Amino acid sequence: MGRPVPIRIAVDLLGGDGAPESVLSGVAVALRRDADLHVTLVGPPQLAQRPEPDTHDIAGRSTVVPATQVVGMDEDPLRGVRTKLDSTVCVAARLVRDGAADAMVSIGSTGAAMAATVFNLGLLAGLTRAALVVTVPSAAGPVVLLDVGATAAPAADRLAQHAMIGAAYATARLGIPEPRVGLLTIGEEVGKGDRVRRHAAALLAALPVAFVGNVEGDDVPRGGRADVIVTDGFTGNILLKGMEGTYALLAGLVAQEMAQHGESARRAVSAATDHLHPERIAGALLLGVNGVVVVGHGASSPRAVAACIAQAASAVRDGVLPRLRDALAALMADRVVAPVASLPGGGAPR
Repeated sequence: MGRPVPIRIAVDLLGGDGAPESVLSGVAVALRRDADLHVTLVGPPQLAQRPEPDTHDIAGRSTVVPATQVVGMDEDPLRGVRTKLDSTVCVAARLVRDGAADAMVSIGSTGAAMAATVFNLGLLAGLTRAALVVTVPSAAGPVVLLDVGATAAPAADRLAQHAMIGAAYATARLGIPEPRVGLLTIGEEVGKGDRVRRHAAALLAALPVAFVGNVEGDDVPRGGRADVIVTDGFTGNILLKGMEGTYALLAGLVAQEMAQHGESARRAVSAATDHLHPERIAGALLLGVNGVVVVGHGASSPRAVAACIAQAASAVRDGVLPRLRDALAALMADRVVAPVASLPGGGAPR
């Protein structure tokens, strides 16, 4: 067998609070961990110098594609993408579109990343919105959670689309033939939640997915009830960050207790809980666009940047996008739209 084909990842050099230094350091970590990785840094060439002086082991596996503009975190993402065609996020998306990169990673504005990739790559057939997805650990195995920040405004049909793309992703990436799909709301009983959630429940029940009904927030870390949990980007983002904050609190408390029991105990606890660390989750895949796109936290550390790059490379190696297209197309072909008469009416959350 010949040498594996390099995986080419375009990285937004100016994305994130610590750019470009944190991005450059993260790229160096990713390159050292993956010998078949090639990174294209998208940004001003004068800023694309790594802080590490010793780079002989990764020399030749990174290039720079110039981009002179950046869409800031405080800018309107649509306006920024439309007016700043030479922004780092737009140039990175075009590299994927034109086949010069297999995937892209951005640690900057989520809205800008979504707008740039939708404009340049388009959406998969049957979808009108993309969603950010993370796979989080639970007591019963991995749980696919979406949306975690792509679109804040909830809408019933959007949640139905999330169910379809989430189920297709769980099949394509986790190998679950018939993933169980749950709708996140304020109670597991039928009819719980606001009008959007009640409307969405009727739509999900009519989809060609294994809909298990309503689930609650504690079903995410506990697992067992659903392989895919669907919500809107506003709620999902709050839930994810709340889980990350809880982990940080528990890890700190455990570290304090373990300090008095010696280094071996501390290492054992660290190894047991490392998969829960927010930096292991790092970024979210932008599902629904016709390309592999990973969006990370704006405050990502170098370790988190490296994890985002590794996540993108893994998705490319596993052929997630073509498998996702096939799984989604099969679901879309069988989709039955719920009749309007069956949809619940309005009212306050129950």
